[in-house]
Amino acid sequence: MGLKTATQPRLPAAPDEYDRQYMEQLINVLRLYFNQLDNASPAVFASQGVGTANVVTALTCAQPDPTTPGGSEVSLPTQADLANLRAGDIYYDTTASNVLKIKV
Repeated sequence: MGLKTATQPRLPAAPDEYDRQYMEQLINVLRLYFNQLDNASPAVFASQGVGTANVVTALTCAQPDPTTPGGSEVSLPTQADLANLRAGDIYYDTTASNVLKIKV
């Protein structure tokens, strides 16, 4: 199962006749939705059912590295970004042998 990054928009109800304002509103809603899809997070989680719970069994936070053909780079915040993170956010601690941590 992949990480859900965007939810479908609620589209405005259509008028009986053509209305320019309605069309602009509809296009704006769709534009925002497609922007969410285009800016999806590179993080991907896989889960597996264990009894009645889903357990995260795999996590990748890498994206293609444009400087290295076939290579990838981790796309997570690091400990340098710790002050800007919220409780529960994950970050990559490069000072402790590249350990994945969760801000408490």
